[in-house]
Amino acid sequence: MERVGIVVDSGADLPAELAREAGISTVPLSIRFGDEEYLDRVTMSLDDFWSRVATSTQLPSTAAPSPGAYLDEVRRRLDEGYDSIVIVTLSSRLSASYQSAVVAAEELSDVAPVRVLDSLSATMGQGLVALRMAHAAREGASLDEVVVLGESARRRVGVIGMLDSLEHLVKGGRIGSARALVGSILSIKPLLSVREGVVCEAGRHRTPARALAAIVNEVSARRPLDYLCVVHARSTLTSQLSSRLEAESLDVPLFSAAVGPTIGTHAGPGLIGVAWLEGEPH
Repeated sequence: MERVGIVVDSGADLPAELAREAGISTVPLSIRFGDEEYLDRVTMSLDDFWSRVATSTQLPSTAAPSPGAYLDEVRRRLDEGYDSIVIVTLSSRLSASYQSAVVAAEELSDVAPVRVLDSLSATMGQGLVALRMAHAAREGASLDEVVVLGESARRRVGVIGMLDSLEHLVKGGRIGSARALVGSILSIKPLLSVREGVVCEAGRHRTPARALAAIVNEVSARRPLDYLCVVHARSTLTSQLSSRLEAESLDVPLFSAAVGPTIGTHAGPGLIGVAWLEGEPH
């Protein structure tokens, strides 16, 4: 039986235990604070990251893995006995991760089949696409079948989240300071979603309760679901959102994942949201 290995970059925010169980390996993105560079969740933990963010006057920057980092990981997986590899990357419209993976795949073309799938998503949206592919690979799907399933999954995946404040978007130059001031005065809680590979505004609400209700309604409208995950960045509302989702009787296991530097840098602490994968059409 053909063994297909799945590799992601750390923008997927896949919890380590979940990735291990599914047989998915992760190539870390880089995080830079001034002249200091770290590897996401390898040489810098999430706790350390948020501590540095809290005391830094400037936002850190993140960088995609190099082609060499992908080469090393793919070779390692091949040495483990995998016959072929699929690399599932953060949206190519948000990161250069996809381009790095393509360069690595081309360099290994004479060694083994290596495919690259642009998830067109971020955080656990990307993670759920990879998870669906990994589960199919475990069940014996061929390389071509795994890629087709991934292409289908990325059309059915969704991510929506509430920002606790607009501070980080302002620091990162993403919106004007005047708009941020209006947002803080009115206590507006903006919703963001990932659509067609880019981050878009998905609504504004006056209170966290209304924002959470909108998130739950959005998820509920997508049923039936194959996967469902609460994503959070040091939010105090994680258990509240989880309880609301469980009350919807969505008939799908619910797990949670901590948002890392890729999205967290711009969203800031307090981000709370959901990633889901709609059920496959029959």
